[in-house]
Amino acid sequence: MNRVFNIVIILILSLDLQAQTALKSFKNPILSGFYPDPSICRVGDTYYMVNSSFEWFPGLPIHRSKDLVNWEKIGHGLHRPDQIVYKDGLRNSNGIFAPTIRYRNGTFYIITTMVGQKGNFIITAKNPEGPWSDPMWIENAPGIDPSLFWDDDGRCYYTGAGIVDGTQKEWPGKNGVWMQEINPDKGILLGEKKQLTYGHASNARWAEGPHLYKIDGEYMLLIGEGGTGEYHAVTVFNSKNLWGPYIPNHANPVMTHRHLGKTHTIGQTGHADLVQTQNGDWWSVMLAKRQVDGFVTLARETFLAEVIMTQQESGITPIFNPGKGLLQKEQERPDLPWTPIPEIPHRDEFDKEVLGLEWNFLRTPKHKWYSLNNEQLIIDLQPETLTKLVNPAYIAQRTRHFSYQANTKLSFSTRKINEKAGLVIYRRHGNNFQLLKTKKEIVLIKVFQKNNQGKFKPEIIASVPYNKKDVLFKVEISGIEAQFFYGETENDLKTIGKTQDYTLISDEVAQRFNGVYIGMYATSSGEESKNKAFFDWFELESQDN
Repeated sequence: MNRVFNIVIILILSLDLQAQTALKSFKNPILSGFYPDPSICRVGDTYYMVNSSFEWFPGLPIHRSKDLVNWEKIGHGLHRPDQIVYKDGLRNSNGIFAPTIRYRNGTFYIITTMVGQKGNFIITAKNPEGPWSDPMWIENAPGIDPSLFWDDDGRCYYTGAGIVDGTQKEWPGKNGVWMQEINPDKGILLGEKKQLTYGHASNARWAEGPHLYKIDGEYMLLIGEGGTGEYHAVTVFNSKNLWGPYIPNHANPVMTHRHLGKTHTIGQTGHADLVQTQNGDWWSVMLAKRQVDGFVTLARETFLAEVIMTQQESGITPIFNPGKGLLQKEQERPDLPWTPIPEIPHRDEFDKEVLGLEWNFLRTPKHKWYSLNNEQLIIDLQPETLTKLVNPAYIAQRTRHFSYQANTKLSFSTRKINEKAGLVIYRRHGNNFQLLKTKKEIVLIKVFQKNNQGKFKPEIIASVPYNKKDVLFKVEISGIEAQFFYGETENDLKTIGKTQDYTLISDEVAQRFNGVYIGMYATSSGEESKNKAFFDWFELESQDN
């Protein structure tokens, strides 16, 4: 009976999706929330995209699309705890940097960097949903942001961000892009390294994120410059020969918002990748940031822009969003079959055998300290805490909206003052909010550290007596304000504490590269425990207009 019911539901959902009217335009970003450094490839009529994930596990989220607008998460490149161990002590915004995804002869390749540990590596898969291979670590590959390029003769080349000719300190922020042949199926570099560029100007800063293409018989190198902040930009270099010289294009920077100042609603654009559709059209994905009330609370997101390839004096020159030159909030969508996907469920009843793809952990769990049983998520209290660079018992998902509400139902009791569980908004170990149930109280805790510097101490900003076993926790975010709630039922919630300053988790305050998460947490605060916290459901719903 259940099987028949499930089939009927699937058919209804399918018919509902098919019935949706094909939109003439799309809205940016195409992936909202913490999805930086996008890389894209096409196989037939299907597109695949991967993003950086830094200290969060599983790592390297992979999305699939048919129309470049509607993207469905299908897996992670790093999905097994034994693929790479994100060790305790791995710093905020270290970990998995700037991947590139490519496809060749039936195999998908992701090449990326593990900052803070062993460096650059390749993983492969026949199916992008997984399983993905163990990493092939690449020896003698300095720097970050590696990419792969196959030439017409089938030979493969590694491009990476770094300086290999010893000229690093010639001016502040100097970096460059280098290239070397590679065997991508063994992760072995071949032959000699060659420095290709240091950036498009005589004092260019932080050249990185290289991708190499061959278009109409000409080599085009696309890179990011200026750092992933206000002066971020995309620049292009042209060469008639694989090994160069790569000459800066006269149109550089070919995409940037640096000239618009800090107040523009979309800023810090860069780190682009290109894809050609089956119709011959070109599109680009790149990262950018959006502001709300002058603050960036969703970190770096993935945007889409139209590109046309022109032949100019410098050679092949990409024109981004012709006639506009800037990322658009809304524009005409690609000429591809409209293929909507199911929305991400805003409520998880924990009624599946495994956690959904939206859930992440901080660093790699050393053992499985959670379970799904009787339609509950059960978390074993762990000694680790969120204010340390460890793997705490915290299960969370990305925030994706400027204004949202999140709530969960918790069943938890303890006789010990060190044990607590609840709902947490987390940016980094020094910047988070914790709404927790303790022995006899509900407490709201703020952890604040300015600019990743100096000592910090968790501060209890509100507390109320509470002796019931069950409690509902809720938070409402409206732009840069946060209000927390607790209660016995959804219809009987009380505020705890005053409205809080949500800019605590913003880029301007917390800084660095990672993003904002919200989820469930349980800790025994440095002591071993056999206690458990039971979560009946978790809900995360947009309140954006």
